[in-house]
Amino acid sequence: MRAVVMHAPGDVRVEQREDPKILAPTDAIIRLSAACVCGSDLWPYRGVDTHDGPVPMGHEYVGVVEEIGSEVRDLKPGQFVIGSFFASDNTCEICRAGYQSRCVHAVPIGTIGTQAERARIPLADGTLVATPGMPDADLVPSLLAASDVLGTGWFAAVAAEAGPGKTVAVVGDGAVGLLGVLAAKRLGAERIVVFSRHADRQRLAVEFGATDVVTERGDEGVARIKEMTGGLGAHSVIEAVGTQESMMQAIRSARPGGHVGYVGVTHGVELPGTELFFSGVHLHGGPAPVRRFLPELIRLIWDREIDPGKVFDLEMPLEQAAEAYKAMDERRAIKVLLRP
Repeated sequence: MRAVVMHAPGDVRVEQREDPKILAPTDAIIRLSAACVCGSDLWPYRGVDTHDGPVPMGHEYVGVVEEIGSEVRDLKPGQFVIGSFFASDNTCEICRAGYQSRCVHAVPIGTIGTQAERARIPLADGTLVATPGMPDADLVPSLLAASDVLGTGWFAAVAAEAGPGKTVAVVGDGAVGLLGVLAAKRLGAERIVVFSRHADRQRLAVEFGATDVVTERGDEGVARIKEMTGGLGAHSVIEAVGTQESMMQAIRSARPGGHVGYVGVTHGVELPGTELFFSGVHLHGGPAPVRRFLPELIRLIWDREIDPGKVFDLEMPLEQAAEAYKAMDERRAIKVLLRP
């Protein structure tokens, strides 16, 4: 099969890889209908994260089940499915508490690679959720978004306790931040402020439900949100970047007693203990338990109540994956959908 492999920073290739096989009785093999490039894929692309040797890429996926292991009970070949970026058994104590991304048997899908024609999905019954039927073509991008960026943005909004009467601030205008806006709106937030300096992302944020756009960042952004909230700060803050600056901006943008939902993959973040102690701010986040939200997100998409697929502003064939990475790295695209 054809699949995306990263050999070194900036060196992305589409190569022949061995077709996936059932390795455990709980596995399933799916044929990918769509995949995409994630903002987190840019960390190794830029050399911030390092890998030894060529590695398969991709952890967001939708597709059709082709083959199942002997212990798979809830899926059958021919079903259209969506899964999370972590495989989970969905039965362990941690999964039952709603934190499937921290399942005691979790398998990171990124180690398998779904920017490919086919993929082996471990723990298939606990990881994959089937749609009611074969989706219309125009629903596929939104269903793909549910695999990561929508589920992650949704978790960030839930962790930040976005809801009626709340002012929500969103730090980060990538796909996750933008879908955090959509989630906050859906959860009933009264005011949604997005920090963004990019006109195309600002437009999409407003379309998803943002009521205000702030172009300042860092301490200037904090001062602006305080000014907008009578000096108090936001009730809820979504952090969707993962840098020291973005995390401190998020914490400082929250009012005492406020909540920060952080989902940006952290790099070099260190929290000052004294400031955190006196902030009175709740922090909750980490790798999103997307599997917890998939049934509801699929329903909302299937019923056309939300359209998160709008974050894909560029579509390319799998063979042009190198250009897809470049387009996102250069911020010429918010998120690129790949068609195997």
